[in-house]
Amino acid sequence: MRDLIRPYTSMFRVQFIGQLQYRAAAWAGIATQFFFGFVFVMMFTAFYRGGTAAPPMPLENLIAYQWLKQAFLVLIVLWSRDNDLDNQIISGHVAYSLCRPVDLYALWSARLAANRMARCSLRFAPVLIIASLLPAPYGLIPPPGIVAALLFALSLMLGMLVAVGLSMYIHTLTFITLNNTGLWLIGGALADFASGLLIPLPLMPDWLERALNLLPYRYMADVPFRVYSGDLSGAAAAGAMGIQLLWVAILFATGLLAFRAVLRRVVIQGG
Repeated sequence: MRDLIRPYTSMFRVQFIGQLQYRAAAWAGIATQFFFGFVFVMMFTAFYRGGTAAPPMPLENLIAYQWLKQAFLVLIVLWSRDNDLDNQIISGHVAYSLCRPVDLYALWSARLAANRMARCSLRFAPVLIIASLLPAPYGLIPPPGIVAALLFALSLMLGMLVAVGLSMYIHTLTFITLNNTGLWLIGGALADFASGLLIPLPLMPDWLERALNLLPYRYMADVPFRVYSGDLSGAAAAGAMGIQLLWVAILFATGLLAFRAVLRRVVIQGG
């Protein structure tokens, strides 16, 4: 068993270490995320203070939602892509990877997960630390307890796997389209909206929130962030995380089948 999984763990380790070298990009990303974090925090604070109806979630929970989004953005957004994989497919160099005695779908999934986790590991701590030191109501509140913190960490990892599964669908479609710019733009915009990264789902109309709950995107961001703040707790949190796990299984199972079906029709030309 150890020999069977060694290629995938090795790929994960190599990619993770390789991404840790881009520290300047990480600092630039941190500065950008602080800027947008303050913009969203100020916007929603003004929105709450100017409203007359009862808010769908407490302001401090909504502020936590925004800071968590900035801290873990590269871990969960769909548009956190791997250009090298796209170039392999479009150029035909993927033929070399197809000759290797490994499952290419699993290998690429491990690569995508490593890239996301490494880039996030360079950014999330400064954002969380500084955001937690800001005065109320602009700062990041702590989770209501150790159980909520542990559930958040688990839910966040499941959310990352949902994002990886969806990303692999776009890489699979690239074998057919050979130009995936539109796929990433449309897919990324849809995921940002449907996951709650633009507008938290509780602030949306009830009919739209119910519709988005049926899609996998919610389980990338909305569920982990609301578990952190306690907006989802107890049976509600367990149920939402159970659906997260179900979506991970569905995306990877169907994605593997689609990937293998596409590979059976691949034609490498030239050389």
